[in-house]
Amino acid sequence: MNVAEAVIARRSIRAFLPTPVPDDTIRQLLEGASRAPSGGNVQPWRVWVINGASMGRFLDFLDTQPPVEEAEYEVYPAGLWDPHRTARFELGEQMYSLLGIPREDKAGRLQQFARNGRFFDAPAAFFITLDRRFNQPQWSDLGMFLQTFMLLATEAGLDTCPQEYWSSRHRAVMEFIGAPESEMLFCGMAIGHGDPDAPVNSLVSERLPLDSWATWV
Repeated sequence: MNVAEAVIARRSIRAFLPTPVPDDTIRQLLEGASRAPSGGNVQPWRVWVINGASMGRFLDFLDTQPPVEEAEYEVYPAGLWDPHRTARFELGEQMYSLLGIPREDKAGRLQQFARNGRFFDAPAAFFITLDRRFNQPQWSDLGMFLQTFMLLATEAGLDTCPQEYWSSRHRAVMEFIGAPESEMLFCGMAIGHGDPDAPVNSLVSERLPLDSWATWV
């Protein structure tokens, strides 16, 4: 599989099989992802892996915590504008249609959203944090690290789902992993083997036309 094929094949998976992922595999993928670009080579990422027994302990711990917290940061800006608002809306409608959850089924949609808090049943995951003193360029470094990890995972036959959802559970996460207050949680990453029979995993998000966002000057 070449890079272009991995880019096309990568999807955000929302239903995983229980098939274990060896720690050594995750270690190799993380080491590979550390070759992602990093301005000034500062490498701001810090990764906290949840796998095997620690996954069970984490999920049990999470069940004792408040289901909703004040978010560490806003995932989307208030009053999201078009075309971004429409793109987000259409993706949600496509996903819930595959799940058979109509718009009027608010409880069903909330229940599906809550599956984020189980990593969509993925057997392995990690959280990524960075020092609060870092600035926007270092957040960009995290994005490049995460994309590199996901492409390498795709090449290795694994599936992933990056989850900014964890911004709304950041206190519980940080307490469990033992991260210092000087660190800020960015997101989680579910890792495993996607369930090929789950309709939601057939979701392929649409992309805006090139000419709507690229300008040759």
